[in-house]
Amino acid sequence: MEAYNFFINKEGHLRSGWRLAIFVVAFMVCTQLSQALLFWGLAAALHRSALDLANSNWGFVAGHGSILSSAALVGWACGALLEELPFRALGCTPHRGWLKNLGLGSMLGAATLFLAAILATATRGIHFRFDPAGAGPIGETLALSALVFVFAAAAEEMLFRGYPLQTLTRANLAWLGVLLTSVPFAAVHLNNPHAVPGFTFVNTALAGVWLAVAYLRTRSLWLPLALHWSWNWAQASLLGLPVSGIERIAPAPLLQAMNAGPDWLTGGAYGIEGGAACTAALLISTLVIWRTKLFARADVTGGQARSKVMPAANEGRS
Repeated sequence: MEAYNFFINKEGHLRSGWRLAIFVVAFMVCTQLSQALLFWGLAAALHRSALDLANSNWGFVAGHGSILSSAALVGWACGALLEELPFRALGCTPHRGWLKNLGLGSMLGAATLFLAAILATATRGIHFRFDPAGAGPIGETLALSALVFVFAAAAEEMLFRGYPLQTLTRANLAWLGVLLTSVPFAAVHLNNPHAVPGFTFVNTALAGVWLAVAYLRTRSLWLPLALHWSWNWAQASLLGLPVSGIERIAPAPLLQAMNAGPDWLTGGAYGIEGGAACTAALLISTLVIWRTKLFARADVTGGQARSKVMPAANEGRS
Protein backbone atom coordinates (compact mmCIF):
# COMPACT_ATOMS: atom_id res chain seq x y z
CA MET A 1 0.00 0.00 0.00
CA GLU A 2 1.44 3.33 -1.08
CA ALA A 3 2.04 5.85 1.70
CA TYR A 4 -0.05 9.01 1.62
CA ASN A 5 1.91 12.23 1.16
CA PHE A 6 0.25 15.15 2.96
CA PHE A 7 1.95 17.75 0.77
CA ILE A 8 2.62 16.23 -2.66
CA ASN A 9 0.19 14.42 -4.97
CA LYS A 10 0.91 11.64 -7.45
CA GLU A 11 1.75 14.15 -10.16
CA GLY A 12 4.57 15.59 -8.04
CA HIS A 13 2.69 18.85 -7.36
CA LEU A 14 1.56 20.44 -4.12
CA ARG A 15 -1.89 19.27 -3.16
CA SER A 16 -4.79 21.56 -4.00
CA GLY A 17 -5.35 22.81 -0.43
CA TRP A 18 -1.78 24.09 -0.21
CA ARG A 19 -2.04 25.62 -3.69
CA LEU A 20 -5.18 27.44 -2.67
CA ALA A 21 -3.60 28.68 0.56
CA ILE A 22 -0.56 30.00 -1.31
CA PHE A 23 -2.81 31.81 -3.78
CA VAL A 24 -4.85 33.45 -0.99
CA VAL A 25 -1.79 34.72 0.90
CA ALA A 26 -0.01 35.91 -2.25
CA PHE A 27 -3.16 37.61 -3.53
CA MET A 28 -3.71 39.47 -0.26
CA VAL A 29 -0.16 40.80 -0.27
CA CYS A 30 -0.22 41.66 -3.97
CA THR A 31 -3.58 43.42 -3.89
CA GLN A 32 -2.59 45.59 -0.93
CA LEU A 33 0.60 46.67 -2.68
CA SER A 34 -1.03 47.25 -6.07
CA GLN A 35 -3.94 49.17 -4.56
CA ALA A 36 -1.56 51.45 -2.69
CA LEU A 37 0.43 52.06 -5.87
CA LEU A 38 -2.71 52.74 -7.91
CA PHE A 39 -4.06 55.18 -5.33
CA TRP A 40 -0.71 56.96 -5.13
CA GLY A 41 -0.43 57.19 -8.91
CA LEU A 42 -3.99 58.46 -9.33
CA ALA A 43 -3.63 60.95 -6.48
CA ALA A 44 -0.46 62.33 -8.06
CA ALA A 45 -1.92 62.45 -11.57
CA LEU A 46 -5.23 64.04 -10.53
CA HIS A 47 -3.77 66.25 -7.77
CA ARG A 48 -6.26 64.90 -5.24
CA SER A 49 -5.87 63.38 -1.78
CA ALA A 50 -6.08 59.62 -1.27
CA LEU A 51 -9.10 60.10 1.05
CA ASP A 52 -10.91 62.11 -1.62
CA LEU A 53 -10.18 59.43 -4.21
CA ALA A 54 -11.37 56.63 -1.94
CA ASN A 55 -14.88 58.12 -1.89
CA SER A 56 -15.07 58.68 -5.66
CA ASN A 57 -15.45 56.54 -8.77
CA TRP A 58 -11.67 56.63 -9.08
CA GLY A 59 -11.49 54.70 -5.82
CA PHE A 60 -13.80 52.10 -7.37
CA VAL A 61 -11.48 51.85 -10.38
CA ALA A 62 -8.36 51.56 -8.24
CA GLY A 63 -9.90 48.93 -5.99
CA HIS A 64 -11.14 46.71 -8.80
CA GLY A 65 -8.02 47.34 -10.84
CA SER A 66 -5.87 46.00 -8.02
CA ILE A 67 -8.14 42.95 -7.67
CA LEU A 68 -8.04 42.20 -11.40
CA SER A 69 -4.28 42.63 -11.82
CA SER A 70 -3.42 40.77 -8.61
CA ALA A 71 -5.76 37.83 -9.25
CA ALA A 72 -4.44 37.47 -12.81
CA LEU A 73 -0.77 37.79 -11.84
CA VAL A 74 -0.93 35.52 -8.79
CA GLY A 75 -3.20 33.04 -10.57
CA TRP A 76 -0.80 32.80 -13.51
CA ALA A 77 2.22 32.47 -11.19
CA CYS A 78 0.57 29.74 -9.10
CA GLY A 79 -0.48 27.86 -12.22
CA ALA A 80 2.98 28.10 -13.74
CA LEU A 81 5.05 27.37 -10.63
CA LEU A 82 2.82 24.91 -8.79
CA GLU A 83 1.14 23.06 -11.68
CA GLU A 84 3.27 23.80 -14.76
CA LEU A 85 0.32 25.37 -16.59
CA PRO A 86 0.35 28.14 -19.23
CA PHE A 87 -1.36 31.49 -18.74
CA ARG A 88 -4.26 30.42 -20.96
CA ALA A 89 -5.22 27.84 -18.31
CA LEU A 90 -6.82 30.77 -16.43
CA GLY A 91 -9.48 30.79 -19.14
CA CYS A 92 -9.26 34.51 -19.91
CA THR A 93 -7.62 34.35 -23.35
CA PRO A 94 -9.58 34.06 -26.61
CA HIS A 95 -10.41 30.48 -27.58
CA ARG A 96 -12.63 28.78 -30.10
CA GLY A 97 -16.18 29.95 -29.41
CA TRP A 98 -15.28 32.66 -26.89
CA LEU A 99 -17.21 35.36 -28.75
CA LYS A 100 -20.24 33.08 -28.89
CA ASN A 101 -20.03 32.55 -25.13
CA LEU A 102 -19.62 36.28 -24.56
CA GLY A 103 -22.58 37.21 -26.75
CA LEU A 104 -25.00 34.50 -25.64
CA GLY A 105 -23.92 34.92 -22.02
CA SER A 106 -24.58 38.66 -22.16
CA MET A 107 -28.09 38.02 -23.47
CA LEU A 108 -28.75 35.33 -20.88
CA GLY A 109 -27.47 37.47 -18.00
CA ALA A 110 -29.79 40.33 -18.94
CA ALA A 111 -32.67 37.91 -19.57
CA THR A 112 -32.21 36.38 -16.11
CA LEU A 113 -32.43 39.82 -14.54
CA PHE A 114 -35.50 40.64 -16.63
CA LEU A 115 -37.12 37.40 -15.45
CA ALA A 116 -36.60 38.45 -11.81
CA ALA A 117 -38.05 41.87 -12.62
CA ILE A 118 -41.05 40.34 -14.38
CA LEU A 119 -41.75 38.12 -11.37
CA ALA A 120 -41.64 41.14 -9.07
CA THR A 121 -43.70 43.30 -11.44
CA ALA A 122 -46.36 40.62 -11.98
CA THR A 123 -47.08 40.65 -8.26
CA ARG A 124 -47.09 44.48 -8.28
CA GLY A 125 -43.97 44.58 -6.12
CA ILE A 126 -42.10 46.92 -8.49
CA HIS A 127 -43.41 49.59 -10.87
CA PHE A 128 -41.41 51.16 -13.71
CA ARG A 129 -41.61 54.43 -15.61
CA PHE A 130 -39.37 56.07 -18.20
CA ASP A 131 -36.65 58.33 -16.83
CA PRO A 132 -37.38 61.97 -17.80
CA ALA A 133 -33.66 62.84 -17.83
CA GLY A 134 -33.51 62.87 -21.65
CA ALA A 135 -31.64 61.01 -24.37
CA GLY A 136 -28.25 62.62 -23.68
CA PRO A 137 -27.81 61.69 -20.00
CA ILE A 138 -29.45 58.29 -20.53
CA GLY A 139 -27.17 57.46 -23.47
CA GLU A 140 -24.11 58.53 -21.49
CA THR A 141 -25.18 56.39 -18.54
CA LEU A 142 -25.79 53.34 -20.75
CA ALA A 143 -22.35 53.62 -22.36
CA LEU A 144 -20.19 54.54 -19.36
CA SER A 145 -21.88 52.15 -16.95
CA ALA A 146 -21.35 49.28 -19.41
CA LEU A 147 -17.59 49.91 -19.27
CA VAL A 148 -17.66 50.09 -15.46
CA PHE A 149 -19.67 46.89 -15.11
CA VAL A 150 -17.46 44.95 -17.54
CA PHE A 151 -14.38 46.07 -15.63
CA ALA A 152 -15.85 45.24 -12.21
CA ALA A 153 -17.15 41.86 -13.40
CA ALA A 154 -13.77 40.98 -14.89
CA ALA A 155 -12.09 41.68 -11.54
CA GLU A 156 -14.53 39.58 -9.53
CA GLU A 157 -14.55 36.71 -12.02
CA MET A 158 -10.75 36.58 -12.16
CA LEU A 159 -10.68 36.36 -8.37
CA PHE A 160 -13.57 34.03 -7.56
CA ARG A 161 -13.90 31.91 -10.71
CA GLY A 162 -10.21 32.14 -11.52
CA TYR A 163 -7.41 30.15 -9.90
CA PRO A 164 -9.19 29.17 -6.62
CA LEU A 165 -12.12 27.45 -8.34
CA GLN A 166 -9.96 26.12 -11.16
CA THR A 167 -7.24 24.49 -9.06
CA LEU A 168 -9.83 22.64 -6.97
CA THR A 169 -11.64 21.59 -10.14
CA ARG A 170 -8.41 20.12 -11.48
CA ALA A 171 -8.21 18.15 -8.24
CA ASN A 172 -11.67 16.66 -8.87
CA LEU A 173 -13.03 18.83 -6.05
CA ALA A 174 -15.21 21.15 -8.11
CA TRP A 175 -18.01 20.96 -5.51
CA LEU A 176 -15.62 22.24 -2.85
CA GLY A 177 -14.35 24.93 -5.21
CA VAL A 178 -17.91 26.13 -5.82
CA LEU A 179 -18.55 26.27 -2.06
CA LEU A 180 -15.26 27.97 -1.15
CA THR A 181 -15.69 30.65 -3.82
CA SER A 182 -19.44 31.27 -3.58
CA VAL A 183 -19.54 31.78 0.20
CA PRO A 184 -16.78 34.45 0.27
CA PHE A 185 -18.35 36.03 -2.84
CA ALA A 186 -21.55 36.40 -0.82
CA ALA A 187 -19.78 37.50 2.35
CA VAL A 188 -18.01 40.48 0.75
CA HIS A 189 -21.39 41.88 -0.34
CA LEU A 190 -22.77 41.95 3.21
CA ASN A 191 -21.02 45.29 3.81
CA ASN A 192 -22.94 46.94 0.94
CA PRO A 193 -25.64 49.53 1.72
CA HIS A 194 -29.04 48.15 2.86
CA ALA A 195 -27.80 44.55 2.89
CA VAL A 196 -30.23 42.08 4.49
CA PRO A 197 -28.22 39.19 6.05
CA GLY A 198 -30.67 36.44 5.07
CA PHE A 199 -31.71 36.96 1.46
CA THR A 200 -28.63 39.03 0.59
CA PHE A 201 -26.27 36.23 1.59
CA VAL A 202 -28.34 33.39 0.11
CA ASN A 203 -28.97 35.10 -3.22
CA THR A 204 -25.39 36.29 -3.64
CA ALA A 205 -24.08 32.81 -2.80
CA LEU A 206 -26.55 31.42 -5.33
CA ALA A 207 -25.23 33.93 -7.87
CA GLY A 208 -21.75 32.59 -7.10
CA VAL A 209 -22.98 29.07 -7.86
CA TRP A 210 -24.63 30.36 -11.07
CA LEU A 211 -21.33 31.88 -12.23
CA ALA A 212 -19.29 28.87 -11.11
CA VAL A 213 -21.56 26.55 -13.11
CA ALA A 214 -20.96 28.81 -16.12
CA TYR A 215 -17.20 28.28 -15.70
CA LEU A 216 -17.55 24.53 -15.19
CA ARG A 217 -19.77 24.28 -18.26
CA THR A 218 -17.24 26.04 -20.53
CA ARG A 219 -13.89 25.87 -18.68
CA SER A 220 -13.28 29.55 -19.41
CA LEU A 221 -14.17 32.90 -17.84
CA TRP A 222 -15.93 34.43 -20.85
CA LEU A 223 -19.38 33.04 -20.02
CA PRO A 224 -19.36 33.99 -16.31
CA LEU A 225 -17.99 37.43 -17.25
CA ALA A 226 -20.83 37.90 -19.75
CA LEU A 227 -23.50 36.81 -17.28
CA HIS A 228 -22.07 38.99 -14.52
CA TRP A 229 -21.67 42.31 -16.34
CA SER A 230 -24.95 42.10 -18.28
CA TRP A 231 -26.95 41.24 -15.14
CA ASN A 232 -25.57 44.33 -13.39
CA TRP A 233 -25.95 46.58 -16.43
CA ALA A 234 -29.55 45.54 -17.12
CA GLN A 235 -30.35 45.94 -13.44
CA ALA A 236 -28.90 49.41 -12.98
CA SER A 237 -28.76 51.09 -16.38
CA LEU A 238 -31.90 49.70 -18.03
CA LEU A 239 -34.28 49.16 -15.11
CA GLY A 240 -32.94 51.69 -12.61
CA LEU A 241 -32.59 49.18 -9.77
CA PRO A 242 -29.80 49.29 -7.14
CA VAL A 243 -26.93 46.87 -7.76
CA SER A 244 -26.24 45.18 -4.43
CA GLY A 245 -27.46 48.32 -2.68
CA ILE A 246 -25.34 50.69 -4.82
CA GLU A 247 -27.08 53.31 -6.99
CA ARG A 248 -24.43 55.85 -8.01
CA ILE A 249 -23.04 53.92 -11.01
CA ALA A 250 -26.09 54.59 -13.23
CA PRO A 251 -27.31 58.14 -12.48
CA ALA A 252 -29.69 58.33 -15.49
CA PRO A 253 -31.08 54.85 -16.27
CA LEU A 254 -33.54 54.13 -19.07
CA LEU A 255 -36.30 53.33 -16.55
CA GLN A 256 -36.92 54.36 -12.97
CA ALA A 257 -38.05 51.67 -10.54
CA MET A 258 -40.46 52.23 -7.67
CA ASN A 259 -40.53 49.56 -4.98
CA ALA A 260 -43.98 48.76 -3.59
CA GLY A 261 -42.88 45.68 -1.63
CA PRO A 262 -43.01 43.35 0.08
CA ASP A 263 -39.26 43.52 0.62
CA TRP A 264 -38.91 39.72 0.86
CA LEU A 265 -39.97 39.59 -2.80
CA THR A 266 -38.41 42.75 -4.25
CA GLY A 267 -35.32 43.16 -2.06
CA GLY A 268 -36.33 46.60 -0.81
CA ALA A 269 -33.64 49.29 -0.76
CA TYR A 270 -30.91 46.71 -1.46
CA GLY A 271 -32.42 45.97 -4.87
CA ILE A 272 -33.91 42.92 -6.48
CA GLU A 273 -30.86 40.81 -5.55
CA GLY A 274 -32.18 40.75 -1.99
CA GLY A 275 -35.57 39.20 -2.76
CA ALA A 276 -37.26 35.94 -3.67
CA ALA A 277 -37.85 37.02 -7.31
CA CYS A 278 -34.07 36.94 -7.75
CA THR A 279 -33.81 33.51 -6.13
CA ALA A 280 -36.27 31.99 -8.59
CA ALA A 281 -34.63 33.61 -11.62
CA LEU A 282 -31.13 32.45 -10.65
CA LEU A 283 -32.26 28.87 -10.05
CA ILE A 284 -33.91 28.72 -13.48
CA SER A 285 -30.92 30.29 -15.24
CA THR A 286 -28.45 27.95 -13.51
CA LEU A 287 -30.44 24.96 -14.72
CA VAL A 288 -30.51 26.36 -18.28
CA ILE A 289 -26.72 26.81 -18.32
CA TRP A 290 -26.08 23.33 -16.95
CA ARG A 291 -28.45 21.58 -19.36
CA THR A 292 -28.00 23.58 -22.57
CA LYS A 293 -25.49 22.73 -25.29
CA LEU A 294 -25.33 26.24 -26.74
CA PHE A 295 -22.03 27.25 -25.16
CA ALA A 296 -18.54 26.43 -26.43
CA ARG A 297 -16.20 24.47 -24.20
CA ALA A 298 -12.61 25.68 -24.12
CA ASP A 299 -9.44 23.64 -24.42
CA VAL A 300 -7.34 26.07 -22.41
CA THR A 301 -4.07 24.15 -22.88
CA GLY A 302 -4.32 23.69 -26.63
CA GLY A 303 -4.17 19.94 -26.11
CA GLN A 304 -0.62 20.02 -24.74
CA ALA A 305 -1.33 19.29 -21.08
CA ARG A 306 -4.92 18.19 -20.95
CA SER A 307 -4.39 15.83 -18.03
CA LYS A 308 -3.19 18.75 -15.93
CA VAL A 309 -6.25 20.83 -16.64
CA MET A 310 -8.96 18.15 -16.44
CA PRO A 311 -7.51 15.03 -14.85
CA ALA A 312 -9.73 12.02 -14.38
CA ALA A 313 -8.42 10.68 -11.10
CA ASN A 314 -4.70 11.07 -11.31
CA GLU A 315 -4.43 13.60 -8.49
CA GLY A 316 -5.73 11.37 -5.76
CA ARG A 317 -8.64 13.82 -5.25
CA SER A 318 -6.42 16.55 -3.86
